[in-house]
Amino acid sequence: MTSAPPTTTKHPTGIVKALGEEPVFKPGDPVRISIRYPVGHYRVPMYMRGKRGIVELILEPMAVNNEEEGFGRNAGSKGYYYRVGVSLTELWPGYAGSPQDRLVIEVFECWLERI
Repeated sequence: MTSAPPTTTKHPTGIVKALGEEPVFKPGDPVRISIRYPVGHYRVPMYMRGKRGIVELILEPMAVNNEEEGFGRNAGSKGYYYRVGVSLTELWPGYAGSPQDRLVIEVFECWLERI
């Protein structure tokens, strides 16, 4: 008795994403949180602005920018949130704990800069 050869199934190549649908950053990328002082309520704490960190995770699926949505300016456009780890030695010079200690924050794409 002979066994039948394994069958192969052709899978579609996937969805082609439009400009802006792919994440700008990937896990492991070094980033800086923008230094901006917009008027109103914004979700990036002041003490995090200008700090450097590492992208740990891309939060999927894409989501609306809550800041713009709160002011009625979003019009349904979406982007990515990223989980960014920032060393506590970056946040507080003279931090006496382990250099491995970090604060993790989720930040919308428009607040991150490539470094």
